[in-house]
Amino acid sequence: MSASTSEIKRITTHVIQAMKNRGEKIAMLTAYDFSMARILDEAGIDILLVGDSASNVMAGHETTLPITLDQMIYHAQSVVRAVHRAMVVVDMPFGSYQSNSEIALKSAIRIMKESGAHAVKLEGGAEVEESIQRILMAGIPVMGHLGLTPQSIYKFGTYTVRAKQEAEAQKLHADAKLLDSLGCFALVLEKIPARLAKEVSKSIEIPTIGIGAGPDADGQVLVTHDMLGITKDFKPRFLRRYLELFDAIGEATQRYISDVKGRDFPNEHEQY
Repeated sequence: MSASTSEIKRITTHVIQAMKNRGEKIAMLTAYDFSMARILDEAGIDILLVGDSASNVMAGHETTLPITLDQMIYHAQSVVRAVHRAMVVVDMPFGSYQSNSEIALKSAIRIMKESGAHAVKLEGGAEVEESIQRILMAGIPVMGHLGLTPQSIYKFGTYTVRAKQEAEAQKLHADAKLLDSLGCFALVLEKIPARLAKEVSKSIEIPTIGIGAGPDADGQVLVTHDMLGITKDFKPRFLRRYLELFDAIGEATQRYISDVKGRDFPNEHEQY
């Protein structure tokens, strides 16, 4: 845990901004349940994202699109119960904010009231400007998300790196400045060239948090299940696996099966 934030009792938007201002990197991971959130919070993580990636890693869907607002609130409630220090940000799922700003506001209010989370995150730039404005006017902190936006996967048709072409890079940069000016407290930059992420991070006031966006964003985020090696087949260049839990859990399960079938478990010390 960083010495700069070790004594802070609760990470807030103010703390996140101060971290950027003094050059301290921001660490963010995903969480969807009480047990994992408790481990990550006690380890000193700065931000926990209740990501719509729960659609993939928890429910087994191919994309993030199927997960509902009710399901996101359920996951967020579980995470918030575990957390004492980290800031909890909740993804607004597909369909909960794109159609109009009134629906967006109602969705954000439900997330905040019913889960107890601290902020919401939504994808897009100028096209969701009105929704962001209404949410912010209600006093709800908003984290933006540009670059690869998984809720638009059927529009893009691929998970490849975004903003490699000049026109798209210029739009992303303009959207980042817009989100900054609107009052978003932070911005996720997903799977864009490192050079562009560096330029954006230097040109806006709010912190940027990268995933596949190089080392010069103000922070980094990974899906916890990917970082811990619980998922096995997802192997993008930007992912560093800190454990290989898929194999470790499988091996432990095989030992348990063997001990049960071999009548070794429970032994005389494991009974009453």
